[in-house]
Amino acid sequence: MNPTRHAAFAQLSALAARPNGRRITPLYDADPTRAARFSATLDDLTLDYSKSSIDDAARDALFALAEAADLDGFRRRLFAGEPVNVTEHRAAMHMALRSPADAGLRAALPNGTDDASTLAAQERARMRDFVAAVHTGRKTGATGDHFTTVINVGMGGSDLGPRVVTEALTIGRTDALMQARFLANVDGHAFNAAIKGLDPARTLILIASKTFTTLETMMNAAAMRGWIAGALGEAAVGHHFAALSTNLKAVAAFGIQPEHVFGFRDWVGGRYSLWSPVGLVIPLTVGWDKFQALLDGAWAMDVHFRDAPPRENLPVLLGLVGIWHVNVLGCAAQCVLAYDERLRRLPAHLQQVEMESNGKHIGLDGAYLDYDTCPVLFGEPGTSAQHSFMQMIHQGTRAVPVDFILAANPDHDRPEAHRALAANAFAQAEALLRGRSAPAGEPYRDFPGERPSNTIMFRRLDAFSLGRLIALYEHKVAVQGCIWGIDSFDQWGVELGKELAAGVLPALSPGAAPGAHDASTAALIAGFRALRGEA
Repeated sequence: MNPTRHAAFAQLSALAARPNGRRITPLYDADPTRAARFSATLDDLTLDYSKSSIDDAARDALFALAEAADLDGFRRRLFAGEPVNVTEHRAAMHMALRSPADAGLRAALPNGTDDASTLAAQERARMRDFVAAVHTGRKTGATGDHFTTVINVGMGGSDLGPRVVTEALTIGRTDALMQARFLANVDGHAFNAAIKGLDPARTLILIASKTFTTLETMMNAAAMRGWIAGALGEAAVGHHFAALSTNLKAVAAFGIQPEHVFGFRDWVGGRYSLWSPVGLVIPLTVGWDKFQALLDGAWAMDVHFRDAPPRENLPVLLGLVGIWHVNVLGCAAQCVLAYDERLRRLPAHLQQVEMESNGKHIGLDGAYLDYDTCPVLFGEPGTSAQHSFMQMIHQGTRAVPVDFILAANPDHDRPEAHRALAANAFAQAEALLRGRSAPAGEPYRDFPGERPSNTIMFRRLDAFSLGRLIALYEHKVAVQGCIWGIDSFDQWGVELGKELAAGVLPALSPGAAPGAHDASTAALIAGFRALRGEA
């Protein structure tokens, strides 16, 4: 860690060590305007971070830390398309996927630059034509039947992002243009569930794999191919599949027509790819106008993150509050509670965005870090979570910061239910803050309080606000990666388990040699085969 950054961390620790330096309620007692002064807005979107133990001095010290980490320079380099993905020598230019065609965003290449905004717009136009052809019936299945269902086959970012958006924009609605299903897990039960009740003649299948080599995805793709070919004949494959990939040779060998192939560049990481052709399932399901609104919302947050000063910048503020909780208060976990059933998959998506990005122990200088980075992120929809893990958050031995997310207006006709939902969100945050002393002789009813939370609130959950919300968390992650001095855009930790799985798989076949493994793994392989009667 550079000396200036080290000094900034030390200053933050000293502030937390003050009397009441970790408490929140005294800050409200001293400042009736605290909620207004410790919140920020972008149009109808509000981030209230006043339920934290950050006071003016701590906030100033956090901004000094951001300055020591050259956060402003990082933002400039990010949007200039410089190779901020240092270990892979790539730009991180997913913002171009949602930018206007004339935004001028460029991405560095080994020998030159990409006009990223223009390239993204060109592929977006191809996607739009394909979506229109499917919806109007100009593009049909092999038997001439219109497509009514789309199955997205992909793993990680090729599943989580598209899935959370599609579900958020379709749950409780009757205007979806196609039924969407998702297949990620290689478990055969997942495949059976994905195709259950479907007519192959009316099913379009998207294979989302940049390299077209991901083991689980390609096994599921082969199973889908067998399902289509078995029902409709081998010649039907070209009609019923599209690929979201850059491996044109492998895609062609699979039998997918070139006009059904949509690609993206290396400056798009998997967990940031829902805005790219990987998100094709979204407009197929909800229509192009909503997909464009999703992109527009994300771009609005991009522009805000790029241009707003740090003290008014929502991703910067959200990131710095997280730094305070992780590095100053020692919080090892972060909870996301969306009080909206439509966002039930948001924590799963954010788990990848945050923990794949910042779950690192090596700094940009190649040295081991001597401070914590990414917390464990988890969450569920409220109010369901109140009857599961909220017990631990209220009365556990460690504080777990919570992000409460809520739309002010629902899209259903039960206003009393939405008021109850909002009441629970606000009450949970207040309970974490205030706590309650135990009655005499009943210490188990003690609620310590002084537990931090943020509240993110906006007018209505629609495609635009959803895009803005997801981009807020994407940029929060980048802010924290900059502060921690790590590469938020590589993902080397994903590789080892995948490589070893390729070595274990042959040993699980009947009659195969056990292979060279550690004693525990060898014993597990032998036990597995014995339980299958294949020893």
